[in-house]
Amino acid sequence: MAKVSDGAVPMLEVWRGGLLECVHQGHAVICDAKGIVAAWGNPEAVIFPRSSAKMIQALPLIETGAADARGLSDRHLALACASHRGARVHVDLAGRWLADLGLAETDLRCGAHEPGDRAERDRLVEAHEKPCQLHNNCSGKHSGFLTVTQHLKAGPEYVEIDHPLQRAIRAATEEVTGETVAGWGVDGCSAPNFAMSVTGLAKAMATYAVAREGRGAREDAMHRLTRAMAAHPHLVAGEGETCTELMRAMGGKVAIKGGAEAVYVGIVPEKGLGIALKVVDGGYRAAEAAIAALLARVGVLDPAHPAAVRRMAGIQRNWRGLETGALRIADGFAA
Repeated sequence: MAKVSDGAVPMLEVWRGGLLECVHQGHAVICDAKGIVAAWGNPEAVIFPRSSAKMIQALPLIETGAADARGLSDRHLALACASHRGARVHVDLAGRWLADLGLAETDLRCGAHEPGDRAERDRLVEAHEKPCQLHNNCSGKHSGFLTVTQHLKAGPEYVEIDHPLQRAIRAATEEVTGETVAGWGVDGCSAPNFAMSVTGLAKAMATYAVAREGRGAREDAMHRLTRAMAAHPHLVAGEGETCTELMRAMGGKVAIKGGAEAVYVGIVPEKGLGIALKVVDGGYRAAEAAIAALLARVGVLDPAHPAAVRRMAGIQRNWRGLETGALRIADGFAA
């Protein structure tokens, strides 16, 4: 059986004292509507897309009519595609969403974890409160899941693989990637995650990039999700996060999304391009650097923008502020 590391190429280097200390390797593909435009590593490497697939998982939310039946806004759609930090803006929106459905936090199946947002974490500590499922970075996605489940009058265990919602997500996944799913696993939020090739994921993002309103239910759904993410980057991730900062740096023209274990995707409508990458060691700093480098390569991100510089390269400093080394995009990658 092929390993995810087979054929991987260097993406990001870490230098210290004039010596190469670390190299992150991976795979990346850029596609347009016709197929592969550029690739590094093994385009057919099979991966779990993890949270980078949230815009695929959100397709039934629109295609079933559930979103419009509930009058969901672009803010709701952005949160449905989010891996958020659990700030008050995220928690409050998810909480109101559930209340409008006549549901409660206990109806979620994502589990609870401490919020990444420091202000909200401090508030919980000072108030002697425990984090709840609304703080889960996937609470928006799961609120969307519950909206579809309620609309379909399906059972409450919406993360089960044979639930009507998950069957719809699997079908949508195969349609937009052009592949039969290579398998499935359970994600951190308890939902199924369907495996695919890096090329399949990039092709899916290219279909989003060329989608336009008025050309059928699928294209309408993809266009709305892309637009919502690009318009509300603070809901997709949060302050200080790569998704939020890079989308802001590109002026709302591009939607990007990261996933656990160093997966990243990009949707570039003005170029008609989809991007997907996977860093095989799961090093997220390398995934952030790689997506920034690829966005710069296709001409939608200024490599001199501070948000890009912070991810792609630059001096590394220790806690005393002393220079210790540097990050560098590997020669040949994103060239």
